[in-house]
Amino acid sequence: MSDAAEISLPSFDLTGKTALATGATSGLGRRFALVLAKAGASVAITGRRVDRLETLKAEIEALGGRALPIALDVTDARSIEACVESAETGLGPVNILVNNAGMNVEAMAHEVTPEGYDTMFDTNVRGAFFMAQAVGKRMLARGEGGRIINIASIGAFTQLPGLTIYCMTKAAIAMMTKSLAKEWARKNINVNAMCPGFIETELNSDWFHTEGGQKQIKSFPRRRLGVESDLDGTLLLLASDHARFITGSLFTADDGQSL
Repeated sequence: MSDAAEISLPSFDLTGKTALATGATSGLGRRFALVLAKAGASVAITGRRVDRLETLKAEIEALGGRALPIALDVTDARSIEACVESAETGLGPVNILVNNAGMNVEAMAHEVTPEGYDTMFDTNVRGAFFMAQAVGKRMLARGEGGRIINIASIGAFTQLPGLTIYCMTKAAIAMMTKSLAKEWARKNINVNAMCPGFIETELNSDWFHTEGGQKQIKSFPRRRLGVESDLDGTLLLLASDHARFITGSLFTADDGQSL
C-alpha cells in the first residue's frame, strides 16, 4: 500500500473533550470559548463578570454546544481551586486549558506604580501559573495527558511602547510554557503558547479608531489589525490530538507585526 493511501486530512473535532477557558467574558477569551464549543468540546467559561458568562452560555447553547459558567478571580488561589473543582464536577475531567485571563495598564516605565506592577504580575503571571498548576496536577493524577494553551503575546519577545510591564509578564509566560512543557512531557501533557499580535477587540477598539491608533496601524507591514477569527486555526490545532508532536512551542500569529 502506498503512503498516499494512508493519508487522512486532519479533523479538529473535540467531541468528548472538556475545555476550561479563563477570561471568557470578552475579547479573545470569549472567542476561544465559542470556537472550542463549535468544535464539540464542553466548555467551562470563567471570569469575574458572571452576567456576561450567562450571555455567552446562551450563545454556545444556541450553537448546539454545552457550557458551564463559573465565577473566577485568577488572583485568588482559592478561587482557582474552586473553579477547577466546579468545572470537573459539572463537565468531567478538564482535557484542555486555555489560560487566557490577563490585563494591562498602559504606562511608560517611569510612571509605573508598585500597585500597578503587582496587579499586572498577580493577574498575568501568578494567576496563569496557579491555574496551569491546578489543572496540571489533575492531569498528572489521571495519567491521560492533556493540552495547556497559554496566551502570551508578541510582547514576550518584542518591546511594545508604553507596555514595559505587560511585555515582562508575557515573557514570563513564554518561559513558564517551556518549563512546564519539559517537566510534564513524559506525562503527555502538551504545553504551548499562542503569541498574538494586535487583534482588534472591544478592549482596544476605541484606541485604534483614534489618530494615534491609526498611525500605529500604518506602521505594521500590512497596515491592518488582526481579527479574532485569525487565531481560530492555531487554537484548534493546539487543542486537538494533532498537536501530539508539539510541546514547549511559542506560536507567533501577528501578521508580521514583529518583523
